[in-house]
Parts: sequence; C-alpha cells; structure tokens
Amino acid sequence: QRTHTGEKPYSCAQCGKRFTKSGKLTLHQRTHTGEKPFSCDQCGKRFTSSGDLTVHKRIHTGEKPYSCDHCGKSFVQTCHLTLHQRTHTGEKPYSCDQCGKSFTSSGSLTLHQRTHTGEKPYSCDQCGKRFTSSGDLTVHKRIHTGEKPYSCDQCGKRFATSVKLTLHQRTHTGEKPYSCDQCGKRFTSSGDLTVHKIIHTGEKPYNCDHCDECGKSFAQSGALTVHQRIHTGEKPFSCGQCGKSFGQSGDLRVHQRTHTGERPYSCDQCGKSFAQSGALTVHQRIHTGERPYSCSQCGNSFASCGQSGHLVSHQRAHTGDKPYSCDQCAKRYFNKRSLIKHQKIHTLISYFMISMKRCHNVECFNIVVGVF
Repeated sequence: QRTHTGEKPYSCAQCGKRFTKSGKLTLHQRTHTGEKPFSCDQCGKRFTSSGDLTVHKRIHTGEKPYSCDHCGKSFVQTCHLTLHQRTHTGEKPYSCDQCGKSFTSSGSLTLHQRTHTGEKPYSCDQCGKRFTSSGDLTVHKRIHTGEKPYSCDQCGKRFATSVKLTLHQRTHTGEKPYSCDQCGKRFTSSGDLTVHKIIHTGEKPYNCDHCDECGKSFAQSGALTVHQRIHTGEKPFSCGQCGKSFGQSGDLRVHQRTHTGERPYSCDQCGKSFAQSGALTVHQRIHTGERPYSCSQCGNSFASCGQSGHLVSHQRAHTGDKPYSCDQCAKRYFNKRSLIKHQKIHTLISYFMISMKRCHNVECFNIVVGVF
C-alpha cells in the first residue's frame, strides 16, 4: 500500500534518506558503514546483500536464467532483461528535464544529468581522479591494481570489464548484433553503431571549452576527454617497462605490444597479423577492394580515414596543410610516413660524413655529393 500512499516510515539517521521497508534501510546503512556481510566462497569478494551475492555467483557458474522471448538472448538479472527488451520495443521511459533526451533506464538518466551539473561524486583514493558513476571508479581502480577478472574461455585473454570480454568474444564468433537502419552496416557494439550514425547525421554534441581558440566538437564524450588532455598535457597511463606515458589506455595497450611482440589480430584470408584491430580492418580492404571514404573535393576513394589515414593525407593535397615537420631542416610533409622517409636521408648523411672523416679520397667525396 505504501507504493500508492508514498509513505516512507524508515529514515537513515546519518543522511535522512527515507525508505518504505526496514530491510531497504538496513541495506542503505551499509553504504555508510561499509559493512559487507556476504562473501563469495569461490573468490572471496564481499557484498552488502545476499541478492548481490547470488547475482555475482552467476559469473562463476555462467548461469543466465532470464531469456528474451524476442531473440533468445539470456541474462543474469531480470533488470538486465527488462533493459534489453527495450532495444526491441524502443521504449525510453526516462527523460531529462533540461534537454529532453530520453533513456531506457533511470540510472542512465542520472548519469546523463551529471553532464549538465558536472557532478562527479566518486573519487579514487589512490590518484584522486573523480567519476560520475561508482562503476567507472571500480573499473578505473583496476588500472592501479592490474586486476582483470574476466577471461575468454576460447583464448584465455583477460579483461577488466565484462563488457570488454563480451566485445572480445565477438571477434571469435563474428557476431555483429547492431545494424544501421540507414545503410545496413553491422557492428559488434551499440557504441560503434552510435558513432557510425553520426556519419549520416553529422552531429557532434560535445564541445571543447578549454580555450577560446579551440572550440572543437566531438561525436563522443570520451573523444572530448581525450582531446582535452592535449590542452592539459595529462598522460595518466604509463608503461611499466619503459615509463612512456599516454593519454589513452588503448594507446598504452598498443604500445606494450612493441615490448611483447603480440599481434592478436590476424587476417583470415592471408594470415597477416596486426597489433591493432583497426589496422586489420584497413588491411582486409586490400582483399575486398572496399574504399568507404571519399574526398568531397575530387571524389577519390580511400580505404582508411582517421588522423593519419589515407583520406586525411589526400585532403592535405587540396588544402596545402603539412603538419609534419623535420626537426633538423624544418622541411614539412603531408603525412608521417613521408617525414620518416625524409629523416632517413639525415641519418644516411650523418653516416657518410663520419665515413668521410675516416676516408680522405676525393672520389669517395664525389660519390657522396652525387647521392645527395
């Protein structure tokens, strides 16, 4: 009856929050005391409620008792099934009163509202970094601890989050459950689909307000965060072997493969292996002939885009932009590859000059001059 009357007779003595049941108050009070009386007998992880422990144990058993009657996909919790079913129905019952954006869950709305307020209530006790959600903080802490609790049962690779494990497993299965309703292209994650759709809409809702000169816009909030580190100089991810620091955890992972030699992405047509999935995707276009990126000025098509991609390099031929400069002679180039090729000339010159000091033969000098 309290759901109808709105009565909440049980209140927290520490923060004043009110509840309809004494059991819910008890659970809430544990957020203040830190008490976690329920522990997993397999891994020792502790929980505030027996229900949370029951859900956690399904990570070990693999049990997913709740299945979708639309597509057959199974879930660990009923609430996850309810959220999933909204992907079929399109229902988004929670809307933001500031911008009108709608969401499938109240939690997603709460997180979104923090983009308006700037609130980041969760902070890391090791580095002080703050987060909008407790989940983001938990994942962040694994950077410090190195914990990767989720492992792939096919290749043994481990991940810090279950979401990353699920995405990884799709590299084995080839599953791409998300499709674009405009062009039909399919994707392994809803995030990749969202980013792709911006190609059609051109929407870039996240703006850099760090300085008046910038004002650059981005399709994703994560891309904005990474961009802002250009202004701040922040590089929070460092290599444990050589100490080199990076602005993104992904760049660190790729860099670490230069130490390990790992190339986990291989072409199923020719067997060539790559350190990055993006490099594999571009390579596969050699086999398929696909050139999805076209120049708006001349119509030429290219296999790759991105900051160092073929399309961007080509467009610089139209604009005259040469962002890569030699630190020895200040000569400028359209792309990094041309700069590296040029820098080898300086290396060769240095080598020949050292050789000339040892050899005083005029004929040798004429050969060197003829080469350069």
